[in-house]
Amino acid sequence: MGFGSSMMLKMTIEKVLREKGIKADVQTSDFSTAGSEKADFIFTNEEFGRQLAGGTVPVVAIKNIADTKEVREKLEAALQ
Repeated sequence: MGFGSSMMLKMTIEKVLREKGIKADVQTSDFSTAGSEKADFIFTNEEFGRQLAGGTVPVVAIKNIADTKEVREKLEAALQ
Protein backbone atom coordinates (compact mmCIF):
# COMPACT_ATOMS: atom_id res chain seq x y z
CA MET A 1 0.00 0.00 0.00
CA GLY A 2 1.10 3.60 -0.29
CA PHE A 3 2.39 5.46 2.74
CA GLY A 4 -0.88 7.31 3.39
CA SER A 5 -3.07 4.24 3.12
CA SER A 6 -0.63 2.21 5.23
CA MET A 7 -0.77 4.84 7.96
CA MET A 8 -4.57 4.94 7.80
CA LEU A 9 -4.80 1.16 8.17
CA LYS A 10 -2.26 1.26 11.02
CA MET A 11 -4.34 3.87 12.86
CA THR A 12 -7.52 1.81 12.37
CA ILE A 13 -5.82 -1.35 13.68
CA GLU A 14 -4.39 0.54 16.68
CA LYS A 15 -7.85 1.93 17.48
CA VAL A 16 -9.38 -1.56 17.46
CA LEU A 17 -6.53 -2.94 19.58
CA ARG A 18 -6.99 -0.15 22.16
CA GLU A 19 -10.74 -0.83 22.31
CA LYS A 20 -10.02 -4.51 22.94
CA GLY A 21 -7.29 -3.80 25.50
CA ILE A 22 -4.64 -5.56 23.41
CA LYS A 23 -1.09 -4.22 23.45
CA ALA A 24 0.74 -4.68 20.17
CA ASP A 25 3.43 -3.10 18.06
CA VAL A 26 1.87 -2.13 14.73
CA GLN A 27 4.28 -1.12 11.98
CA THR A 28 3.94 -0.10 8.37
CA SER A 29 5.98 -1.70 5.62
CA ASP A 30 6.26 -1.42 1.88
CA PHE A 31 5.05 -4.30 -0.27
CA SER A 32 8.49 -5.50 -1.29
CA THR A 33 9.62 -6.11 2.31
CA ALA A 34 6.28 -7.02 3.92
CA GLY A 35 6.58 -10.72 3.13
CA SER A 36 9.95 -10.97 4.86
CA GLU A 37 8.98 -9.07 8.03
CA LYS A 38 8.89 -10.95 11.33
CA ALA A 39 5.28 -10.45 12.32
CA ASP A 40 2.28 -12.26 13.74
CA PHE A 41 0.03 -10.99 10.93
CA ILE A 42 0.17 -8.83 7.83
CA PHE A 43 -2.86 -6.59 7.32
CA THR A 44 -3.16 -5.20 3.81
CA ASN A 45 -5.62 -4.49 1.03
CA GLU A 46 -7.15 -7.35 -0.95
CA GLU A 47 -4.89 -7.02 -4.01
CA PHE A 48 -1.66 -7.22 -1.99
CA GLY A 49 -3.22 -9.84 0.25
CA ARG A 50 -3.57 -12.20 -2.70
CA GLN A 51 0.05 -11.60 -3.68
CA LEU A 52 1.39 -12.09 -0.13
CA ALA A 53 -0.74 -15.15 0.69
CA GLY A 54 1.07 -18.43 1.12
CA GLY A 55 4.08 -16.98 2.93
CA THR A 56 5.18 -17.68 6.47
CA VAL A 57 3.10 -14.86 7.98
CA PRO A 58 -0.73 -15.03 7.92
CA VAL A 59 -2.22 -12.31 5.72
CA VAL A 60 -5.44 -10.48 6.60
CA ALA A 61 -6.98 -8.72 3.60
CA ILE A 62 -9.03 -5.60 4.30
CA LYS A 63 -11.51 -4.10 1.80
CA ASN A 64 -11.99 -0.74 3.54
CA ILE A 65 -8.93 0.33 5.53
CA ALA A 66 -10.91 2.96 7.45
CA ASP A 67 -13.74 0.59 8.44
CA THR A 68 -13.26 -0.11 12.14
CA LYS A 69 -15.97 -2.78 12.11
CA GLU A 70 -14.34 -4.75 9.28
CA VAL A 71 -10.89 -4.49 10.88
CA ARG A 72 -12.30 -5.58 14.26
CA GLU A 73 -14.08 -8.60 12.74
CA LYS A 74 -11.04 -9.72 10.76
CA LEU A 75 -8.68 -9.16 13.70
CA GLU A 76 -10.90 -11.24 15.97
CA ALA A 77 -11.06 -14.01 13.36
CA ALA A 78 -7.27 -13.95 12.95
CA LEU A 79 -6.72 -14.21 16.70
CA GLN A 80 -8.87 -17.35 17.01
